[in-house]
Amino acid sequence: MLFEPLFAHAARTPGLTCIIDEHGQYSYQQVATMAAGMGLYLAAATQRPHVGILLPPGVGYVAAFYGTLLAGKAVVPLNYLLGDREIAHVLANSGIDTVVTIPQLAGRLKDSPLKIVDLTQLPQSPAGIAPRFPSPRADDMAVLMYTSGTSGLPKGVVLTYRNLQSDVDAAIEHAALREKHKFLGIIPLFHSFGMTATILAPIQLGSTAIYLQRFSAVATLKAIKEHKASIMLGVPSMFAALLHLKSATAADFAHFYLLISGGEPLSAAVRKGFEERFGITIHEGYGLTETCAVAALNTPQMNRPGSVGKPLPNVQTRIISDEGLAVGPDGEGEIWIKGPMIMKEYFHLPNETASALTADGFFKTGDCGKLDADGFLYVTGRKKELIIVAGEKAAPREIEEMLLLHPEVLDAAVVGKKDPHRGEIVVAFIIARPQTTPTSESLRDFCRQKQLATFKVPREIHFVSEFPRTPTGKVLKRVLAEKLNA
Repeated sequence: MLFEPLFAHAARTPGLTCIIDEHGQYSYQQVATMAAGMGLYLAAATQRPHVGILLPPGVGYVAAFYGTLLAGKAVVPLNYLLGDREIAHVLANSGIDTVVTIPQLAGRLKDSPLKIVDLTQLPQSPAGIAPRFPSPRADDMAVLMYTSGTSGLPKGVVLTYRNLQSDVDAAIEHAALREKHKFLGIIPLFHSFGMTATILAPIQLGSTAIYLQRFSAVATLKAIKEHKASIMLGVPSMFAALLHLKSATAADFAHFYLLISGGEPLSAAVRKGFEERFGITIHEGYGLTETCAVAALNTPQMNRPGSVGKPLPNVQTRIISDEGLAVGPDGEGEIWIKGPMIMKEYFHLPNETASALTADGFFKTGDCGKLDADGFLYVTGRKKELIIVAGEKAAPREIEEMLLLHPEVLDAAVVGKKDPHRGEIVVAFIIARPQTTPTSESLRDFCRQKQLATFKVPREIHFVSEFPRTPTGKVLKRVLAEKLNA
């Protein structure tokens, strides 16, 4: 499972282009050889069961990913957008002692007693290395991927070989993906969306994946033109940036089979803008790290604008009311999902696992939505308070606790505000201590000095004398959010 397709394609069509990145073009044979070499190296480098990968998108990441699996170990993707405190938590919680990285990112690990595998010091084309295939069980951990929890510190999501393989198989079937496609990867590979859709899916198909190290609308359009990509996955803010490019034309998008948007709600303005200007539809999908990224998806064959598509094959979906009852078509409630792609557990968090998974195997997503009579899923909001900033999750509680460390802050409440470019932005409401006059900039500087991740630093700060509260004293964040988003 997972790693066999890479080597099957390398044996059958060794010269076929597997990966194009900003450094060059690599065949399936080259990528397989690099992965095999990495597997032998990592097997000798550490006795720990997990290996960290702190790399930008590209052939090095893919080789390290498959090499880790070949070494019989689980991959721990490290999100380089996190703050130092969060990265330190992931390193400690995962128990890794070895990280594959490059000098440009190794500074994020400067205070950690880790074995650093410098990718730039390894031979790119190790000669004559035959892969040693491990024999993992379907229920063995393949990837330990961290996602933000309600406490703010990332939670480890245990994704097994069965989880990932079943999701890739179902997504390929559901969207009728074929070998001929060229996948453009502009989502970071430490995201489940990027990993599943732009590593595992194209390599299983024997397709070509094109990676950009960082998103820019200009570079993305250039890659689209140069490589004639036919599948692209992004978050809505990326599509909005492309829509605003004056140089983009309908001809640039004429060869696309599928544009997929996920991570946050796609605005009707961006969807309609693409259709009117470029003559192409953006297909919205839905999933979480806990579902291996893809649980539902609109496709060229089955598309209903405004929905996130129909659930994948083998996915069962329930809409559960506040009273705990399943509701019928068009009834709203919390989205529960069951299927072979649902995570095994939260790593070392039995209580959180028990809260998220029902006795009969349904995962409580924390998102609110509905199913229509034809089986299309709609996401109408979030039961949880997580704020999604350009696909990144920001937990209000963590930001509030950070602000409350400031000596001039008496109380803080953090909510999300809709934003046409980033989906949402973080907004803080502050009650200052008597006889103090904190400023927005001083509070933002304080958050940065405390190493809060950049996307979590409040973009707007409003100073108020009191918060709207319930009779029991709980802050009515819904009221604050409604005022902002009115």
